[in-house]
Amino acid sequence: MWLWLSKMLKDVNFLEWDLIVHSQQIQIIFNQTTSFFMNKNIIAIAIASLGFVIGLALLGSAIKNRNKSENTISVTGLGSNKFTSDLISWSGNFSRNSFELKTAYDELANDKKIIENYLVSKGIAKNQMVFSAVDIQKQINYGTDANGRSTQTFAGYQLSQPVPIKSKYVRKVENLSRNITEIINLGIEFTSAPPNYFYTKLANVKQQMIADATKDAKQRAEKIAENAGSKLGNLKKATMGVTQITAPNSTEEYSYGGTFNTGSKDKEASITIKLEYEVD
Repeated sequence: MWLWLSKMLKDVNFLEWDLIVHSQQIQIIFNQTTSFFMNKNIIAIAIASLGFVIGLALLGSAIKNRNKSENTISVTGLGSNKFTSDLISWSGNFSRNSFELKTAYDELANDKKIIENYLVSKGIAKNQMVFSAVDIQKQINYGTDANGRSTQTFAGYQLSQPVPIKSKYVRKVENLSRNITEIINLGIEFTSAPPNYFYTKLANVKQQMIADATKDAKQRAEKIAENAGSKLGNLKKATMGVTQITAPNSTEEYSYGGTFNTGSKDKEASITIKLEYEVD
């Protein structure tokens, strides 16, 4: 009996000691867990605070830039120039018809010599005229017979040859293009297109127009700032428009991609420059 009681007491003491040890371990784990979550909360609060500060800085910069961008002025200046073309391009075309290809070619070759001599007599140098390749077309007449069936009848050959002329002697070629009847009176079937006019110093004209347009835009901006009681600041942006070349006093419409008139000997060119300034 006493042995049994003694054993029971030992078991109770061991159990009590085991409970004490486990409770201490639980307390340690609890303290570690609490510390971990507290550290995470501190880090989260720090990150949130840093994000808030950065957000305020960005907002302040945006407001500052917005106010700065509002203190600007945009103006458009115009530069223009009138000039007379110094290069002319003109093209004529002559032809011959025959049922025999060789006959048509021989006649065309003879016409070429006559036209070349005529142009030289009018002061056109041989190196200014270029006789292009001969174009050969087989002529066919289409019709219907008594039974309503389609028919094709050979009508001979047509040979044609263009002769383009490009020269700096504008007035000379211009007069020549207006008097092609003299060539026709020589027995030659000759046709021509209106001449085209160009200017070889256009790059210089553009540079001067850009300078004039920029000066005009700046003067406009200074006047607007002065009338508003402000002072013109630094240049922020410059945008150049396209070149428009038209006949003087014409009703030609400007094109988005630029206009280049070649039908008029006298021309008027213009360009725009848009400037954006800060205003103090």
